[in-house]
Amino acid sequence: MKYTSTRDNTIHINASEAILKGLSDDGGLFVPEEIPGLDVTLSDMAQMDYKGVAYEVMKGFLDDFSEEELKACIDGAYDEKFDTPEIAPLKKISDAYILELWHGKTIAFKDMALSILPYLMTTSAKKNNVTDKIIILTATSGDTGKAALAGFADVPGTGIIVFYPKDGVSPIQERQMVTQKGDNTHVVGIRGNFDDAQTGVKNIFNDKELAKEMAEAGFRFSSANSINIGRLVPQIVYYFYAYTRLLKDGVIKDGEKINFDVPTGNFGNILAAYYAKQMGLPVHKLICASNENKVLFDFFRTGQYDRNREFILTTSPSMDILISSNLERLIFKITGNDAIETEKLMSALKSEGRYEITDGQREIISDFYGNFATEEEDDATIKRVFDEDGYVLDTHTGVAVNVYEKYRRETGDEDTVTVIDSTASPYKFTRSVMHAIDAQKYDGGEDFELVDELEKISGMKIPAAIEEIRNAPVLHDIQCDADKMKDCVKHLLGMDD
Repeated sequence: MKYTSTRDNTIHINASEAILKGLSDDGGLFVPEEIPGLDVTLSDMAQMDYKGVAYEVMKGFLDDFSEEELKACIDGAYDEKFDTPEIAPLKKISDAYILELWHGKTIAFKDMALSILPYLMTTSAKKNNVTDKIIILTATSGDTGKAALAGFADVPGTGIIVFYPKDGVSPIQERQMVTQKGDNTHVVGIRGNFDDAQTGVKNIFNDKELAKEMAEAGFRFSSANSINIGRLVPQIVYYFYAYTRLLKDGVIKDGEKINFDVPTGNFGNILAAYYAKQMGLPVHKLICASNENKVLFDFFRTGQYDRNREFILTTSPSMDILISSNLERLIFKITGNDAIETEKLMSALKSEGRYEITDGQREIISDFYGNFATEEEDDATIKRVFDEDGYVLDTHTGVAVNVYEKYRRETGDEDTVTVIDSTASPYKFTRSVMHAIDAQKYDGGEDFELVDELEKISGMKIPAAIEEIRNAPVLHDIQCDADKMKDCVKHLLGMDD
């Protein structure tokens, strides 16, 4: 398996090289030159545990890893760090199945991939005789940051710098990051939004002069964002896992198509579902759920991607994104793997803030259905599900459930079994969740008081990830302007002399 760049398809590198680099030198994203198939049947996979499914899905993408190397990475990732042996359990709620992707160390779906990425990264470094210290440089809209910090903390031969929008994450998300231990960890709040942070990180990756200085100092950059193919491939696994659990339980028959409904901002999570379909997973519709930053909804409805709009801070901050980086991988696919055309569209996005695909390209992505939920609709959905089912949704999953209801009304598709990604524990967004459940009763109050109240009304045990930060000291308090991120990185690495 070789990987090429979305902006230069003369590039052909192995998976381990793509994981190490994170982003191509031309600014493009690495994509597999072909989507691998499976060596086993879905019925066979239904008899496997999560680790078994992970190996069967990932081995085709990472075929320069030996069986021993890949299984060691999987075994190291999916262990007691997760609070359930199922890793990603399915729960039947009303007319759909909720895929709980937040049972890892930082109670967000990013753990599903960031638990394994450090193992993939360090194994890749050994395979490629890399002796430089790998500096993980990451922008986060809330969840990637903590999951990456937890994964790479004190991993030999690595350092990690996370940039987050200072006023654009939940109080719990921020506290998870700024209390992170580890001698190799750095957390920086930027005065700007996530798109500013993400653009700043990409600019640093593309700075050739800085790369030269880094190499002279014994450093090299890589990424833990989903722009790194080593982050994206592990996310494909849980779509196969969810399908084969339904198959095992007799909910569906082998080959029966199901829907996946994914709350998304940066597009990586739903792109993983699309790759699963390309591998042969029987998927009917991929339901793309957006919040009020509905740039993806507009794209799927009109074929126009336009970030020239107000950036809205919502109660589902991990989706507060106007530049969906992973969409570039889908654009590359629908242009027939045309790197020149893809680069042209991405250049238009950078210079003009918009681009448009053709009617023929729109037809290729008819697998997708897009819609969005307002803040009021999200609140109402969280309250309704709690009142009717006694189940507490986080704000991002609330968006997805609301969009699923709109999908059913709009399409009349009442019968297709649907799996909804639940991307975070409600404890990460306690204030917003409790406000939705009963605004009058739970308005105000300190965040950790609301944590205790949520446990009382839901019966859901407070996760260790919350308890451990309740009284933890703040270890990171650096802030910088978005246009000073490069200077900040050089300072943190001791390169500003």
